[in-house]
Amino acid sequence: MFTINLISGFVQMKSHFICSIFSVLALGLWTPAQADTLYDIVVYGDSSGAVTASIDAQRRGLKVVLVSPVAFPGGMSASGLGATDFLGRQNTFGGIAAEFYQGVARAYGKSFVRSFEPSVGHKVFRQLLSDSKVEVVYNELLDREKGVRMNGKRIESITTLSGKTFRAKMFIDATYVGDLMAATGVTYTVGREPESQYGEDMAGVRRGDTTPRVHYGQKDKDHFVKEVDPFLKPGHPESGLLPYIVKNDGLANGQGDKKIQAFNYRVCLTSDPALRIPIEKPEGYREIDHELLLRNFEAGDKRMPALIEPLEGTGSKVDWNNMHAVGSDHPGANYEYPEASYERRREIEKHHQTYIRGFLWTMAHSPRVPESIRKRSAAYGLPKDEFTDNGGWPWMIYIREARRMVGDYVMTQHDCEGKKSAPDPVALGSFGMDSHCVQHFVTDKGTVQNEGVIWRVPPKPYGISYRSIVPKEGQCENLFAPITLSTSHVAHGSIRMEPVFMALSQSAAIAASLAIEKNVSVQKVDYSALKQSLLKAKQVVEYVPSPKAKR
Repeated sequence: MFTINLISGFVQMKSHFICSIFSVLALGLWTPAQADTLYDIVVYGDSSGAVTASIDAQRRGLKVVLVSPVAFPGGMSASGLGATDFLGRQNTFGGIAAEFYQGVARAYGKSFVRSFEPSVGHKVFRQLLSDSKVEVVYNELLDREKGVRMNGKRIESITTLSGKTFRAKMFIDATYVGDLMAATGVTYTVGREPESQYGEDMAGVRRGDTTPRVHYGQKDKDHFVKEVDPFLKPGHPESGLLPYIVKNDGLANGQGDKKIQAFNYRVCLTSDPALRIPIEKPEGYREIDHELLLRNFEAGDKRMPALIEPLEGTGSKVDWNNMHAVGSDHPGANYEYPEASYERRREIEKHHQTYIRGFLWTMAHSPRVPESIRKRSAAYGLPKDEFTDNGGWPWMIYIREARRMVGDYVMTQHDCEGKKSAPDPVALGSFGMDSHCVQHFVTDKGTVQNEGVIWRVPPKPYGISYRSIVPKEGQCENLFAPITLSTSHVAHGSIRMEPVFMALSQSAAIAASLAIEKNVSVQKVDYSALKQSLLKAKQVVEYVPSPKAKR
């Protein structure tokens, strides 16, 4: 669900500079003297969870600082992901996550909303931080090579690329990519486990031409439903493949690999002529990059390749997400991202932006797009009143999956399906085990199909283990990783929801306070005491069905 993951290129980083200065002045300016300050907790993060963790710690009277690698708070919940996936189960989380969604609802004069504009999410996060008087330092990237100073099995301090050093008793990595976690040397993984590793029948490679395809009750959602030729010159394999299509080369269901599901930008678009910034053909546009989309239309697939969800407000804005065979996702273009340098990540982000802008422009202008879809697409543009310092484009790329820690408890498909229950839950998950396409591949028939798409809804909300957010026993003793937590690829697809990340991160802060109080490692925190503190903070760790709960 990154870090400065997020801001596409140096130009965008400059565009946030003024915003950053305001934020630092309002919420606390780092000074050289702080290098000598011993914090109770340092939260390093760009996610919504980074906000909830730092607020909880501050409210407990602890000395905490939120060190953000980006220029804004709230992660994806302030950068385009306005249609939040509750599946109707808003009673599965509480605490500061609930405060956030209540704040969003109040902004619209309502008691509950299912969606919201990015600017509203951004404003609510800033207000929560300000009200709690959290010290925040923005635009500080961890020095991943030599910026983590260890003293035995404990982090002593972290240093950013600008030279700022932060010392603390406890550290929370609340980034979407797990840069701090990785730099400490704890065990983690990237990619998909084979079926055999955890006995998951949804694990590893999932070929769309052989795997049963049921998604949101639609058998063929996110798959090709027509035969589409994958070759540069149709009917001629010797001509080579279109961009971003791979040979199957023995591709078999259940194989593990190091590939991850596709990223995109969750663009907020508007149909209001007074607000709409037209989508222009981007610099670097290549029609060949969108040939697969166009051939799919010409093969007879007339589905709108987008999940367009209305946002609360005037009614003109939508959260535009990927859907069906070829959409705003960019499968295969992100495999390097989790381990890439900051510079390489910026290149990948820029490439995604070019691709998605090109996709939107093609949808609105190409005569090869069905007229009804072309007209509908052309009605939308970027909103002038969202991401005003970035031309209406979201600040952050949607990192659906990156590194995942491997702890003493790995959350798997079996937890999600209720076949196994963690005895030490610190939050609940409830969303479907969901992975977007990992790659387009050539089937045995010589046509294109999607691989990696999975979806299965848990029978009921399930507990997420405390041990999944801390390193293995014997590894780092003062680190929490509530975003890049210990899960399989399959389980992560369910857990990776923004409300869950907020809840897990607050639980991490509560556990950190207990570890400090008892002077123990994060692995030795007493769960019975932790549970009492979680419940006091209105965290939800056990599911109690409500008559109003809907699926």
